[in-house]
Amino acid sequence: MEINTAEDLTEAQNELFNWLKAYIQEFKHSPSIRQMMKAMGLKSPAPIQSRLKHLQEKGYIFWQEGKARTLQLVSEVSDGIPVLGSVAAGGLIETFNDLNENLDVSDIFGKKGVFALTVNGDSMIDAFIAHGDMVLMEPVDSIHSIRNGDIVSALVPGSGTTLKYFVKKDNKIILEAANPNYEPIILDFDNVSIQGKLLAVWRKV
Repeated sequence: MEINTAEDLTEAQNELFNWLKAYIQEFKHSPSIRQMMKAMGLKSPAPIQSRLKHLQEKGYIFWQEGKARTLQLVSEVSDGIPVLGSVAAGGLIETFNDLNENLDVSDIFGKKGVFALTVNGDSMIDAFIAHGDMVLMEPVDSIHSIRNGDIVSALVPGSGTTLKYFVKKDNKIILEAANPNYEPIILDFDNVSIQGKLLAVWRKV
């Protein structure tokens, strides 16, 4: 079960996107093309328009070309639990870094930094995590705080992020699916980064 997100941004696209987020958060409206050019140190609008087009294609913003003031972040931060993409069954895919929406149940959990992922697949079906569910995750500061059998979101270098059972054996980390149709992922201890541990499953009925 893997985490599906928008494509990675280039350095230039990421620079503009981060600046847009900060600007909109401070001023509560979108900037002009000229302001973007000045912030990025550019003398032509063409590179800005190109970056905006790619940001929209990758799902980070919405804008009507030629109308900078129509620009909106697809995922704006609110007081809820951030929903960081979806979790899909199958092979490992890109790591999540986008904020899709917010799930307003943060008062249920007094834990700092809780985030959510949407399930899209069946690789954790035997753990009663089904397609369309939303899993609430607690950030993990240290891999040593995780116990065998915990369900975690794990970053596999060069491959992506996956949601699996965590098993530590000798100097290896085994990421096991809750579905016999999926093979376990076996990694060296130093080659895996645990991003979150399962708190709860949210299911719409």
